[in-house]
Amino acid sequence: MSALTTKRLVLRHLTAADAPFVLRLLNEPSFLRFIGDRGVRTEAAARDYLATGLWARYADVGHGLYAVERKTDEAVLGICGLLKRDTLDAPDLGFALLPEHWGQGYAHEAAAAILGQEVPALGLDRVLAITVPDNTASIALLTRLGFRHEATPGDATVERYVWTR
Repeated sequence: MSALTTKRLVLRHLTAADAPFVLRLLNEPSFLRFIGDRGVRTEAAARDYLATGLWARYADVGHGLYAVERKTDEAVLGICGLLKRDTLDAPDLGFALLPEHWGQGYAHEAAAAILGQEVPALGLDRVLAITVPDNTASIALLTRLGFRHEATPGDATVERYVWTR
C-alpha cells in the first residue's frame, strides 16, 4: 500500500527511523494494559520488532500497521491498520495512539481511512476488531466506526466486533 492520506494525517509504512517511537508506544502503560507486553525494551529490540513483525506482515499479507503521522509537523502520533491473526477468520483493525494525542479525533480519522480506502482496495467485505472488555474508549470508537459487537466464543477476556461493507 502506498501512503493513505486524510485531511490531517498520512498513514505510511513504518521505517527503522520510527524505532524510538515504537519503543515508547509499546511501553506506554495504556498499551501494556489494553494490548499487551511485546517485550520490547530497547531501540534495537524495536527495530527487530519492526523487521520480524510489522515489515514481515507487509510482505506476507500485503497490509499491516502503519505510522499515523500528522501532516502539519510530521509527528508520529500512533499506529493503525489491518492485522492478520491466525486465530481470526478475517483481518482485524488495530490502532494505538500515544496518550497525548487521545481525544482529538486522530484514531477515528486514521481508522476511517483504513476502512474507506484500504479495505476496498484489498477487496475485503468484512473486518474484525478485538479489545479487552474494559477498554471503553476503543469500544466507543469501534461503535462510531460502525462495528457491531459479536459473541466471542470461549474467551471472556476479549470482546469481538465486526464491520461489513
